[in-house]
Amino acid sequence: MPSSSVVFRFLAEPTDVNFGGKVHGGVVMKWIDQAGYACAAGWSGHYCVTVSVAGVKFRRPILVGQIVEVEAKIAHTGKTSMQIFIQVRCGDPKTQNLVETNHCIISFIAMDETGYPVQVPTFNAVTQEDKQLESYAIKMKEIAIETETLLHKSVP
Repeated sequence: MPSSSVVFRFLAEPTDVNFGGKVHGGVVMKWIDQAGYACAAGWSGHYCVTVSVAGVKFRRPILVGQIVEVEAKIAHTGKTSMQIFIQVRCGDPKTQNLVETNHCIISFIAMDETGYPVQVPTFNAVTQEDKQLESYAIKMKEIAIETETLLHKSVP
Protein backbone atom coordinates (compact mmCIF):
# COMPACT_ATOMS: atom_id res chain seq x y z
CA MET A 1 0.00 0.00 0.00
CA PRO A 2 1.51 3.37 -0.97
CA SER A 3 1.97 6.04 1.67
CA SER A 4 -0.79 8.64 1.74
CA SER A 5 1.13 11.36 3.59
CA VAL A 6 4.51 13.06 3.88
CA VAL A 7 5.82 15.46 6.52
CA PHE A 8 8.80 17.80 6.00
CA ARG A 9 10.32 19.49 9.08
CA PHE A 10 13.12 22.05 8.95
CA LEU A 11 14.19 25.48 10.19
CA ALA A 12 13.38 28.66 8.29
CA GLU A 13 16.76 29.99 7.17
CA PRO A 14 18.03 33.53 6.56
CA THR A 15 18.05 32.83 2.79
CA ASP A 16 14.26 32.18 2.97
CA VAL A 17 13.28 35.60 4.28
CA ASN A 18 12.63 39.07 2.90
CA PHE A 19 13.97 42.37 4.26
CA GLY A 20 11.35 42.31 7.01
CA GLY A 21 12.65 39.00 8.37
CA LYS A 22 9.62 37.03 7.22
CA VAL A 23 9.70 34.06 4.84
CA HIS A 24 8.82 35.02 1.25
CA GLY A 25 5.43 33.72 0.07
CA GLY A 26 7.17 32.23 -2.97
CA VAL A 27 9.44 30.19 -0.69
CA VAL A 28 6.39 28.82 1.12
CA MET A 29 4.85 27.95 -2.27
CA LYS A 30 8.06 26.08 -3.17
CA TRP A 31 7.82 24.06 0.06
CA ILE A 32 4.17 23.30 -0.69
CA ASP A 33 5.07 22.09 -4.19
CA GLN A 34 7.95 19.96 -2.93
CA ALA A 35 5.93 18.26 -0.18
CA GLY A 36 3.01 17.79 -2.56
CA TYR A 37 5.30 16.22 -5.16
CA ALA A 38 6.84 13.84 -2.60
CA CYS A 39 3.34 12.77 -1.52
CA ALA A 40 2.03 12.40 -5.09
CA ALA A 41 5.08 10.47 -6.32
CA GLY A 42 4.98 8.22 -3.26
CA TRP A 43 1.28 7.50 -3.74
CA SER A 44 1.38 6.94 -7.49
CA GLY A 45 4.83 5.43 -7.90
CA HIS A 46 5.40 7.76 -10.87
CA TYR A 47 6.88 11.12 -11.76
CA CYS A 48 4.17 13.74 -11.23
CA VAL A 49 3.53 17.25 -12.52
CA THR A 50 1.82 20.09 -10.69
CA VAL A 51 -1.49 21.11 -12.25
CA SER A 52 -2.83 23.74 -9.87
CA VAL A 53 -2.87 25.11 -6.35
CA ALA A 54 -6.22 26.14 -4.90
CA GLY A 55 -7.29 27.98 -1.78
CA VAL A 56 -3.87 29.10 -0.60
CA LYS A 57 -3.98 31.87 1.97
CA PHE A 58 -1.14 33.29 4.03
CA ARG A 59 -2.56 33.45 7.56
CA ARG A 60 0.52 34.45 9.54
CA PRO A 61 4.20 35.00 8.84
CA ILE A 62 6.99 32.48 9.29
CA LEU A 63 10.11 33.99 10.86
CA VAL A 64 13.75 33.05 10.41
CA GLY A 65 14.76 30.42 12.97
CA GLN A 66 11.28 29.00 13.44
CA ILE A 67 10.68 25.32 12.89
CA VAL A 68 8.50 24.72 9.85
CA GLU A 69 6.36 21.66 9.24
CA VAL A 70 4.81 21.02 5.83
CA GLU A 71 2.36 18.11 5.86
CA ALA A 72 0.97 16.70 2.62
CA LYS A 73 -1.93 14.20 2.61
CA ILE A 74 -3.77 12.57 -0.25
CA ALA A 75 -7.30 13.97 -0.08
CA HIS A 76 -8.83 12.70 -3.34
CA THR A 77 -7.82 10.81 -6.45
CA GLY A 78 -9.19 10.79 -9.97
CA LYS A 79 -8.12 8.47 -12.75
CA THR A 80 -4.69 10.09 -13.24
CA SER A 81 -4.89 13.02 -10.81
CA MET A 82 -4.34 13.48 -7.10
CA GLN A 83 -5.60 16.32 -4.94
CA ILE A 84 -3.33 16.74 -1.95
CA PHE A 85 -4.15 18.71 1.18
CA ILE A 86 -1.16 20.72 2.40
CA GLN A 87 -0.92 22.25 5.85
CA VAL A 88 2.03 24.48 6.78
CA ARG A 89 2.75 25.12 10.45
CA CYS A 90 5.52 26.95 12.28
CA GLY A 91 6.67 27.66 15.80
CA ASP A 92 9.48 27.91 18.29
CA PRO A 93 11.86 24.96 17.91
CA LYS A 94 12.38 24.84 21.70
CA THR A 95 8.70 24.26 22.51
CA GLN A 96 7.61 22.53 19.28
CA ASN A 97 4.25 24.30 19.71
CA LEU A 98 3.20 24.84 16.09
CA VAL A 99 0.48 27.05 14.63
CA GLU A 100 -0.98 26.93 11.12
CA THR A 101 0.34 29.48 8.66
CA ASN A 102 -1.15 28.14 5.42
CA HIS A 103 -3.24 25.39 3.93
CA CYS A 104 -4.30 24.58 0.40
CA ILE A 105 -5.09 21.86 -2.11
CA ILE A 106 -2.43 21.12 -4.71
CA SER A 107 -3.24 18.93 -7.70
CA PHE A 108 -0.83 16.63 -9.52
CA ILE A 109 -1.06 14.29 -12.49
CA ALA A 110 1.05 11.12 -12.59
CA MET A 111 3.06 10.65 -15.79
CA ASP A 112 4.60 7.61 -17.45
CA GLU A 113 8.14 7.51 -18.89
CA THR A 114 6.93 8.95 -22.20
CA GLY A 115 5.17 11.94 -20.63
CA TYR A 116 1.58 10.70 -20.79
CA PRO A 117 -0.84 10.58 -17.84
CA VAL A 118 -0.98 7.23 -16.07
CA GLN A 119 -3.62 5.80 -13.75
CA VAL A 120 -3.08 6.24 -10.00
CA PRO A 121 -4.22 4.05 -7.10
CA THR A 122 -7.63 4.99 -5.74
CA PHE A 123 -7.68 6.74 -2.37
CA ASN A 124 -10.51 5.63 -0.11
CA ALA A 125 -11.38 8.10 2.63
CA VAL A 126 -11.97 6.08 5.79
CA THR A 127 -11.77 8.41 8.80
CA GLN A 128 -14.06 11.37 9.34
CA GLU A 129 -11.07 13.69 8.82
CA ASP A 130 -10.25 11.95 5.51
CA LYS A 131 -13.86 12.35 4.39
CA GLN A 132 -13.87 16.06 5.28
CA LEU A 133 -10.59 16.63 3.44
CA GLU A 134 -11.91 14.73 0.42
CA SER A 135 -15.06 16.86 0.36
CA TYR A 136 -12.92 20.02 0.60
CA ALA A 137 -10.61 18.79 -2.19
CA ILE A 138 -13.53 17.98 -4.49
CA LYS A 139 -15.07 21.41 -3.87
CA MET A 140 -11.74 23.16 -4.55
CA LYS A 141 -11.36 21.13 -7.77
CA GLU A 142 -14.86 22.20 -8.87
CA ILE A 143 -14.05 25.85 -8.12
CA ALA A 144 -10.80 25.59 -10.12
CA ILE A 145 -12.69 24.16 -13.11
CA GLU A 146 -15.35 26.90 -12.87
CA THR A 147 -12.65 29.57 -12.64
CA GLU A 148 -10.81 28.17 -15.67
CA THR A 149 -14.05 28.07 -17.67
CA LEU A 150 -14.90 31.65 -16.70
CA LEU A 151 -11.40 32.79 -17.62
CA HIS A 152 -11.62 31.22 -21.08
CA LYS A 153 -14.98 32.92 -21.66
CA SER A 154 -13.67 36.30 -20.49
CA VAL A 155 -10.29 36.49 -22.19
CA PRO A 156 -10.27 36.91 -25.99
